[in-house]
Amino acid sequence: MSVTKTVRVEAQMGDSFRVQSDIRGHKVIIDQPAAGGGTDEGPTPLEYFLFSLAGCVATIGRIAAKQQKIDLHSFSVSVEADYDPAGLLGKQTDNRSGFQVVRVTAEIEAELSSAEKQAFLDEVCDRCPLHDNIKLATEVVHTLAE
Repeated sequence: MSVTKTVRVEAQMGDSFRVQSDIRGHKVIIDQPAAGGGTDEGPTPLEYFLFSLAGCVATIGRIAAKQQKIDLHSFSVSVEADYDPAGLLGKQTDNRSGFQVVRVTAEIEAELSSAEKQAFLDEVCDRCPLHDNIKLATEVVHTLAE
């Protein structure tokens, strides 16, 4: 029987766009570019989101390769996504605030045929929790702290 685990991250923002967190001893900073009113001390939340997806796909790729005894020389993942910034700026739009489409492209260096690489990537993406959260509806609950 599997056990559900909880992952928790806390973030703090002061009087600027800079958001910081200490995640298991790793200092992480999110910011906006100077042109957007930030100080450009870190990637934007959207960039971190895409990086997280790329990192998750790559990590699951390494796990799957080890399990299948595939000698995975390298696994490069590129993620890009399109969105309409009007929603996050509070402007009227017919589009949702989030990404309209997310594209994941992988380059796999292993002794596998093209068909085997595609099947491997399909399995990896099916196993990736972040890919799953983007692909399928996930309940999101927001509350005020008391």
